[in-house]
Amino acid sequence: MQTTAVYLLRHGSVVGAETRRFIGHLDVPLSALGEAQLTAVARRLACVELGGVYSSDLARTRRSAEILGAPHGLAPISVPELREFSMGRWEGLTGEQIRTRDAEAFARWMADVAGYRFPDGESLAELEARAWPAFERIVDRHRGGAVAIVAHGGTNRMILRRALGLRSGRLLAVGQDYAALSILVRRDTRWLLRLLNHAEPLL
Repeated sequence: MQTTAVYLLRHGSVVGAETRRFIGHLDVPLSALGEAQLTAVARRLACVELGGVYSSDLARTRRSAEILGAPHGLAPISVPELREFSMGRWEGLTGEQIRTRDAEAFARWMADVAGYRFPDGESLAELEARAWPAFERIVDRHRGGAVAIVAHGGTNRMILRRALGLRSGRLLAVGQDYAALSILVRRDTRWLLRLLNHAEPLL
């Protein structure tokens, strides 16, 4: 039985995280806290024999992947399909700002997060259509080994939900904090969850 391990990580905390804005495709950098978070995760995974490190092409994931790959001498490979949801007109806004500008649209999103299409942005189905095939290609490339993938809260939730066979309405039930690590193991065609949303303590 062939086993493949995927170390799935959300990027670290970003500059302006305290404002809790919808970021989406905005290219915001890691904060000092985010750098420290990733350094802690890199220490934890330093003894894991990784065959590669992948990330989306946005700065916050690329930098996270650089820190993660450094102990292994691995330069991250950017995969644009692993980007976060495009949140369209909502990008850069807080929930309160969106609610004030378009209360009806915000209420529809809150009622059906998995089914809602962000205004001028993407739906979960569209995110899945681009990101899941990219994820599968990475896993197939490292079949029988171990690989690290650094992506985003929405992207990672989709990957975990799809791998575990959860219905789309359970999307937000899968926690994804900044710099949190989840571990998926594929045995032949069956996925197993070994760790979910683990935040490494800072020293």
